[in-house]
Amino acid sequence: MMSIKPEKPYKDILFEVKDQVAWITINRPRVLNAFREQTLDEMIDAVKLTREDPSIACIVFTGAGDKAFSAGGDFYAMKRLTFTNGSMWNDRMLGLAMAIRGIPIPVIAMVNGWCVGGGHELALWCDLVIGSEKSVFGQTGAKVGACPTVGATQYLPRIVGERIAREMIFLAKRFNAKDAESIGLINKCVPEADLLTETLAWCENIKSNSSQTIRMTKKSLNFESDQLYASWQHGMELLAYVWGSEESLEGMNAFLEGRKPDFQQFRLKNKAALEDYMDGFRKNLNAPPDMRD
Repeated sequence: MMSIKPEKPYKDILFEVKDQVAWITINRPRVLNAFREQTLDEMIDAVKLTREDPSIACIVFTGAGDKAFSAGGDFYAMKRLTFTNGSMWNDRMLGLAMAIRGIPIPVIAMVNGWCVGGGHELALWCDLVIGSEKSVFGQTGAKVGACPTVGATQYLPRIVGERIAREMIFLAKRFNAKDAESIGLINKCVPEADLLTETLAWCENIKSNSSQTIRMTKKSLNFESDQLYASWQHGMELLAYVWGSEESLEGMNAFLEGRKPDFQQFRLKNKAALEDYMDGFRKNLNAPPDMRD
């Protein structure tokens, strides 16, 4: 069997091919497997690397330890983003999503623990999701001043319906694995002790099926949602304006400091700015000085 290895050793992920299954493990348990730019680069490289061995039947994404699949983007990385450099992050997110969707084999998310924010978007990009009973799924953007526009706003309505998608995004509602299975957010919920065994059973099932059929049907299944590329581009531009804003920094700093964010200050600030504008309108300040009453 062909042996594939990255050109440089990975630092943020673990990569192993065993019994025709490629295992990609986010190896940052100290930060609940939150990812930074280097992590995204390595995951992209690992997914694409599987193309060099056609005997690989599927890919499994998971997180190191027993607390999290992934808590999403590492705030220490995201706090450094601005409108100017935000594309460096956004393009990586899109790159990983396209690598997962473009690879001609099934990609499974094996989830144990937290699967939220960008980590949940990673699971959304995968073809199949299996979670242990201790898993939690959700979008946290509204709680931390970020926007889940790199997958969640596109895929959630198609997976769970418009109403539940808006509830998950606007209210930052989370679902345990049993409830996530009941609404179709994940494929299956199993006891934590059975998670690996059940995932391996899925892999064996895939190995027994036609790789040609899987390749063709994955491309066909993706056809409609591939048309969402324009929405991705739109979403990333919206996200670029969020990076480095006072509101997003308040959300991330509050999370890191273990306090509740004060988003109300921005509503009041915006109200004061609008009142100033309306006062100027009433005073005819929107005309040249020599034309004012």
